[in-house]
Amino acid sequence: MVAVVIRGGGVAAYGSAHLLRAAGFQVVMERTDRARLPALMLSEHTQALFKDVFNRQDLFRDLPRIGTRVVSWGPNAQPLALPHSAVVVSEQDLLERLDLKHVEGRPSAAETDWTIAASRPLPADAVEHQFGTRMAAAMQVSPKDGSDPTACWIESIESGWLFLLPGAPGAGWLLAAGGSPECLLNRSRLIVKQIEGLVGRETQFPSHPRIAWPLCGSGWLACGTAALAFDPLCGDGTGHALREAILASAVVRAVAKGAKPEDVLAHYRARLLAGFNRHLELCRGFYFSGRSGPWWDSELDAVHRGLEWCKREAGQGTEPRYRLSGFELQALG
Repeated sequence: MVAVVIRGGGVAAYGSAHLLRAAGFQVVMERTDRARLPALMLSEHTQALFKDVFNRQDLFRDLPRIGTRVVSWGPNAQPLALPHSAVVVSEQDLLERLDLKHVEGRPSAAETDWTIAASRPLPADAVEHQFGTRMAAAMQVSPKDGSDPTACWIESIESGWLFLLPGAPGAGWLLAAGGSPECLLNRSRLIVKQIEGLVGRETQFPSHPRIAWPLCGSGWLACGTAALAFDPLCGDGTGHALREAILASAVVRAVAKGAKPEDVLAHYRARLLAGFNRHLELCRGFYFSGRSGPWWDSELDAVHRGLEWCKREAGQGTEPRYRLSGFELQALG
């Protein structure tokens, strides 16, 4: 029986473990500790993906729902209300809802066929490339009476941006990038009107795009936060982590069925690089249209460096030989 060690305790680790166990592999999880994100916004598409992978139609039944996105983006922009459909959940609550039964411990190195690194530390062969310096802070807030509990709010400020998410009744979460929540709220014209006050202490985390390289090697794959990290403004990082888990488990299964490891690893590397490049393109659009000062120009320059890096690395790749069909890789041609 093929033995797989999965290091981590987030969505990518849970998804990989669930899919590989369902396929009959011996899976052992090495738990790693890290701070959980207090609020995730999951689109309808991501919710459907979770339900499909974990065969759970009730995962998001009672969560706060977003029906409107109110955006004020760019210098002197007027607020624009757009229809939206998503739920808000803490990372810890999401993992508890998945209710994955862990198998702790670790087989000996001689018994391990694959290691999936879904959390830091990175494998010894990998180096993290960072494109930007922006930090973000998350802080709980109390909304003003009469504010719409089904709306999220996004606003660009001269030196950063704010993102307000609804939470439990009478509560919400504020994400701030480019400065402290208090500092950016002092310059806000839109979101400050929705907040009665800040609650508790802020949690800081890096919010600039990052990628480990190489992403895989002989007998190992980087997945989830150990592979890619996205700007929370511009991409559904939770959904992407689950898609990485699907692809990582498909690679392990394909090799077990006789596929050449170098071919499927090349496919894995190319697909994750393409996803990271798409995210950087989204970042470029947001940061170009939102810019109104040196902070925006600096972060936009970093995004451009990332796109050039992706272009160089992609130019060294080969034509894809596989495609993902459901949860399995199929050879092309």
